[in-house]
Amino acid sequence: MGTGLGMLGLAGLMFDDGLLAAADATKAPGSPLAPKAPHFPPRVKHVIHVYLNGGPSQLDTFDPKPLLKKHEGQTLPGGNLTTERPTGAAMPSPYTFKKYGQAGIEVSEIFEKTAAHVDDLCFIRSMHANTPNHEQSMRLMNCGDERLPRPSLGAWINYGLGTENQNLPGFIAMCPGLPVADVSNWRSAFLPGIFQGTHIDTRQTTVEKLLENIKNPAVSRVDQRRQLDLLAELNRRHQQPRAEDAALEARIQSFELAYRMQMAATEAFDFASEPDHVRKMYGETVQARQLLIARRLVERGVRFVQCYHGDVQPWDSHNDLEKNHRNLAGECDQAIAALLADLKQRGLFDETLVICGGEFGRTPAVELTNGKPGGGRDHNHWGFTIFLAGGGIKGGHVHGATDEFGYRAVEKLVHVHDLHATILHLLGFDHTKLTYRHAGRDFRLTDVSGEVVREILA
Repeated sequence: MGTGLGMLGLAGLMFDDGLLAAADATKAPGSPLAPKAPHFPPRVKHVIHVYLNGGPSQLDTFDPKPLLKKHEGQTLPGGNLTTERPTGAAMPSPYTFKKYGQAGIEVSEIFEKTAAHVDDLCFIRSMHANTPNHEQSMRLMNCGDERLPRPSLGAWINYGLGTENQNLPGFIAMCPGLPVADVSNWRSAFLPGIFQGTHIDTRQTTVEKLLENIKNPAVSRVDQRRQLDLLAELNRRHQQPRAEDAALEARIQSFELAYRMQMAATEAFDFASEPDHVRKMYGETVQARQLLIARRLVERGVRFVQCYHGDVQPWDSHNDLEKNHRNLAGECDQAIAALLADLKQRGLFDETLVICGGEFGRTPAVELTNGKPGGGRDHNHWGFTIFLAGGGIKGGHVHGATDEFGYRAVEKLVHVHDLHATILHLLGFDHTKLTYRHAGRDFRLTDVSGEVVREILA
């Protein structure tokens, strides 16, 4: 319970007066997750974040740099930027690129199935972050701050919008294991705990193991309801002189949500009930299962779903990048393409935002191990690529650029704060006004910066 549903927070401290519309009384009245209106009409209702944790190389996926071949084995003319580890000469991509779609956007051979949808994709090739370290950059990408405990993007979305399905968490993070910086990636921090993400360990393949501890096979639902009512009454009595204890309210809320989840969550995560042709369309990998479940979740009203590629940081290719990236792309390329097609078929594409990328990119210069090249690339926060698709996004579009070698973003730069501001804008929020007062200050996801990237909006 502690890793998935615990620490759900104090409903009475939820909302800033005047910030958001009142909860719809016809949908779980009084529920802290009841649907709420944003600041203005939204372009999308749900977000699926395909997280390629570890830092995929922009140079080998979505940002081709043919000039690296000309300088192979040579020092880059402008020198190497400071990253985490020593780097040497220029290292060209081992993969071929070709143009796809009417837009004619170049994509690597390892993402050829995703590239078939290029006219629906918007590539931001000028992303940049603050540090070349996984922990800090993942916290920045997920929480808007690389150092201090801050609420995650999904928690802010939960806080601002609530969820359409009161029998499921509004924010679900799927990962086969745990990523770097583990649960801090979906924390609620000082927001009430009800808004934090629920982690699902997708190494498990059966519904009973995916969703542990929400059913008691020895007790009927009627008896469970009686037990919870008694427990709630005892907890309320205990709580009366301890009104400031948010953790106690969180415990009460966690039991209630788990009880409601017993039927809805079991059905939502039962991907085996999908027709054979749908499961074959996605494929048989863990990421394929996650993306299929993600579609099922947004179909059932979940606001924010994250799909981490694997345990810790699988895309971290310090050595033997050619084999590593090809294998990893093979685990998700078909599934990403299937997700985009499936959302379209079901009429969900225009109301869902799909984001795909990592916390940073990789260097155009080869990484040196004991002074020798090992066929891999170091972390590179100076410039990298992500892509977006779905409602409100300009498809078949490339925004910004890195320099001629792919080291640094040099044109139409987009910081992570700008990306967050744009995501919130698509969900109907002015990012400067979605705030929460804590420790005498009005906090927001984008801290004191961030601009909506209007050029990528349809």
